[in-house]
Amino acid sequence: MSVTTTVHLNFRGQAREALEFYRSVFGGQLVLVTHAQSYGTTDPQEADLIGWGQVQSEDGFHVMAFDVPAARPYDAGIDPLFVSIRGTDEDELRRHWDALAQDATIKAPLEPSAWAPLYGMLTDRFGVTWVFDITVAYQG
Repeated sequence: MSVTTTVHLNFRGQAREALEFYRSVFGGQLVLVTHAQSYGTTDPQEADLIGWGQVQSEDGFHVMAFDVPAARPYDAGIDPLFVSIRGTDEDELRRHWDALAQDATIKAPLEPSAWAPLYGMLTDRFGVTWVFDITVAYQG
């Protein structure tokens, strides 16, 4: 049996824009299924919202998202989760960081830290907080 973990992000009307942006940053295949397609929604204000979507790249990036329907409560909270981007190639991480940092709030610049050769944290324009770091072997 094989198990993987994929982050599933919840939005209120921004899932399409967010997934398209993440695809521009990380590449990969974009899949978008609307509320009308997935739930049979006929409300014109929600029919084109995303009922399920994802970006998945061949190099391992995978994120899913949807727009929470208006009838359901939704509170994005403050830093409810971090999406962690880890790798071994500094140039690749910097390239993704630079693209994701457009209109973002930098919480920690991408630079060496006490626990990683390269670490940074930002909150993108959709309110999602991303943590980047170079993978290191931990000694315990």
